[in-house]
Amino acid sequence: MDKKLPKPTAILFDWDNTLVNTFPIIYQGLHDAFVAMDMEPWTFEDIMSNREGIHNSLRDSFPRIFGNRWEDARKAYYDSFLANHLMKMEVLSGAAETLDLLSDKDIFVAIVSNKTGKYLRIEVEHLGWQNYFDRIVGANDAAKDKPYSDPVHLAMDGSGIKLDEKVLFIGDSTTDVECALNCGVTPIIFGDHIFGQGPNSHGVDLRKLIQVKNHEELQKLIKGFKNA
Repeated sequence: MDKKLPKPTAILFDWDNTLVNTFPIIYQGLHDAFVAMDMEPWTFEDIMSNREGIHNSLRDSFPRIFGNRWEDARKAYYDSFLANHLMKMEVLSGAAETLDLLSDKDIFVAIVSNKTGKYLRIEVEHLGWQNYFDRIVGANDAAKDKPYSDPVHLAMDGSGIKLDEKVLFIGDSTTDVECALNCGVTPIIFGDHIFGQGPNSHGVDLRKLIQVKNHEELQKLIKGFKNA
């Protein structure tokens, strides 16, 4: 990854599996929800492939998955999630160094996640990372969640920063890419599990977007920002 970008006016991060590893926690919660609903649990690969839009917020994805019993499934999911998330959450290698690097760049930094906002902020505070971010927005904080533009507008509200290509949105899923495109900002794909995918619903070929496989590559991108 040798792409060089102008210094951005803002960087928006997804949270789960962009800054912290939570796939095992999400998998366990979904497994327990399926069992509680007497349904066949999904595999880990189902979750990785964003089956039924699982990277969307729970209020958007669970009604599709569980139908009119989705609120019972939500309770089972959160019973499992709350028992595990702080204990089993793992910081991705290099994530803290990335945030340290950005703290010296005079760039507006925010989280825009589809994790329920109150739990997102608990996790950020658990890691002692709250001072890295100018704004922390999760699911249910805005009228709609990603891929809609509402949470991005909420995150940027009052910043005076224009939503354009100089705002970067870094995330690991197609939901993050869709959200970035809906807002008119620049998507950066993090990780490698959606590499190689072709056009999405916007007609954008994901293979032509900027992609960083890990935080080491992301740090190289940040260090290469051009001041022009």
